[in-house]
Amino acid sequence: MLDYQRRFLDLALARNVLRFGEFTLKSGRTSPYFFNAGLFDSGAALATLGACYADALTTSGLAFDMLFGPAYKGIPLATALSVTLATRGRDVPVAFNRKEAKAHGEGGSLIGAKIAGRVLIVDDVITAGTAIRESLEIIRAAGGEPCGVLIALDRQERGQTGSRSAAQEVAAEFALPVIAVAGLNELLHLADERPEVAAYKDALVAYRSRYGSEP
Repeated sequence: MLDYQRRFLDLALARNVLRFGEFTLKSGRTSPYFFNAGLFDSGAALATLGACYADALTTSGLAFDMLFGPAYKGIPLATALSVTLATRGRDVPVAFNRKEAKAHGEGGSLIGAKIAGRVLIVDDVITAGTAIRESLEIIRAAGGEPCGVLIALDRQERGQTGSRSAAQEVAAEFALPVIAVAGLNELLHLADERPEVAAYKDALVAYRSRYGSEP
């Protein structure tokens, strides 16, 4: 496990973003863990999170020109990443979308920089891929070229059909790289280091055995 992945998971545990027990997901599955990025809800947490995103992005070597944060959770995530990149010497444009177009003021459904060039989508997770598909349409309609997707956590479990995960399906369907700060594999590694996670390792392994996506 890489240093930024450990920092990310430690932060998620400390902020109660990552919890363990029994949780019913939107898919109907009962999961031994739950991830709620909305609880990265302080300046310090977002600063650490932005650094983890930036490290994952740098490690990937992906070329990009600007960031796009899908409403709503993608907005603070893309912002946090853009601030981190600026402190590291790269000031990149960032844009977001509204759920509903604004009819007054500046109007429209987009906020921030003009969409152009290679656009990296920044979000928390990919569940069904709906938000990513909508983002791709928005970016292309505005004249940009999607170049990849950067998420916090990849659950690495297959969708309702087929053997691929939602992230793998998006990557394959749109021929785009999907980069995750960490995934279920790293969470299992953490279970060997942290007692509070170790108690749930058997449940995590069983869940991956039942629902895990193809490698």
